[in-house]
Amino acid sequence: MNILVLCTGNSARSILLEVLLNELSDGRVRAYSAGSQPAGQVNPHALRLLAERGHDTHGLRSKSWDVFGAADAPVMDVVITVCGSAAAETCPIWPGAPMQAHWGVEDPAAVPDNAAPEAFATAYGILRRRAAALLAKPVETLDKAALKAHLATAGATP
Repeated sequence: MNILVLCTGNSARSILLEVLLNELSDGRVRAYSAGSQPAGQVNPHALRLLAERGHDTHGLRSKSWDVFGAADAPVMDVVITVCGSAAAETCPIWPGAPMQAHWGVEDPAAVPDNAAPEAFATAYGILRRRAAALLAKPVETLDKAALKAHLATAGATP
């Protein structure tokens, strides 16, 4: 199962979730990330947090979603957007027929530098909880209705 995680800048939240899904799934899914207006580099706070928590950061880069629209790109089964609402971000829309879900997380890259460690830790915690909850079920074998329902509720706070 291929999962594409989208946000606007592809420098923080989408990168975090890409890493988490790949590492927590033990190869059951392959996650990618991209942005509609990529920042061009992964946020240093995101890289630091991932490294401090033992995640592999080799090869992570901020990229445009155009990469995944190319003819030779992997076909996506699921698209998860992670844009927040506080800054009135516009989430990118992915055309086509993959299953879609929105896991809104406020942008830790938008806070002042002195507040970044806490903001990144919060975003990481939310995304880790949701990724772990999603992967607690055999998402790669769920039927469409069950997958759609599980994507919507996995790890969500009431």
